[in-house]
Amino acid sequence: MREFSLDNEKASSRITDFIQFNMEKFERDGVILGMSGGVDSSLVASLAVKALGSKKVLALLLPERDSSPESKTDALIEIKRLGIEYREIKLTPLLKKLGIYHLVPLRILGLRTIKESVVKKQHEKQKNKIGEMSFKAGLLGTSKITESKELINTGNAYSRVKHRLRLLILYYYADLENRLVLGTTNKSESMTGFVVKWGDNVADIEPILPLYKTQVWQLASYMGVTQKIIEKSPTPDLMPGINDEFALGIDYKSLDRVLIGIEKGWDNQQLSSEFSLDEDLIQHVRELVDRSKHLRQFPPSPIL
Repeated sequence: MREFSLDNEKASSRITDFIQFNMEKFERDGVILGMSGGVDSSLVASLAVKALGSKKVLALLLPERDSSPESKTDALIEIKRLGIEYREIKLTPLLKKLGIYHLVPLRILGLRTIKESVVKKQHEKQKNKIGEMSFKAGLLGTSKITESKELINTGNAYSRVKHRLRLLILYYYADLENRLVLGTTNKSESMTGFVVKWGDNVADIEPILPLYKTQVWQLASYMGVTQKIIEKSPTPDLMPGINDEFALGIDYKSLDRVLIGIEKGWDNQQLSSEFSLDEDLIQHVRELVDRSKHLRQFPPSPIL
């Protein structure tokens, strides 16, 4: 699709200039970001190194009990490739003290493959009970449904606290070492609300926010991000068995087409005709965009 095409050289140049300008503007000595082993953080790290050099970039690895071992392995591949400093802070002890793991006692299930299977089956059961679109919207906190509300609320609390704890640690080290916090949110995530409020939607600057996920993959390939990371299934890595496209209820290629159409002002019929997509699916995306507006705005306040 031509709308996805990106002038990689121009985009990388503008983003690296943006990073360098803001580090100087905020009078910081370097930058910091969380490295998840995913394509978004790998791309931001690559752009930061191009902008500032490897010595001014610090990556934090922030794993916890439910994190996939692959996430750390892939993050270390990129860290080594870029030659940047990193530190690992394990979140499990902190989450234990908060009692988070008691909310969803996955540990008793043993092997990760079993956990993934059980989580998926439970989600399928709830999806069949209340309807697929309503369930997906509930996972993103954009649904008004009342059925299975307690289960969805518990799952959201269980997963979102992890992003918020990561943010706290990022800013602790940023303040300690006078570093600028780099966000790793892309446009597809932001428009649909696939972020955690006061978690991964908070940073000092957002270098890749203008890019749809499909464009992130393009620019990551141009910047030399490891192909294995580009090709693997994107996941928030907060609960076994849940990846991005499962939570969103749509694959990224189709999602980005709908989002571009929405930005162009197309109606559902136009979008369906242009991209051969089901109108119910298009409406689902439209509702995600509408109900997640509060995530893209400052908190409301009264007019006095």
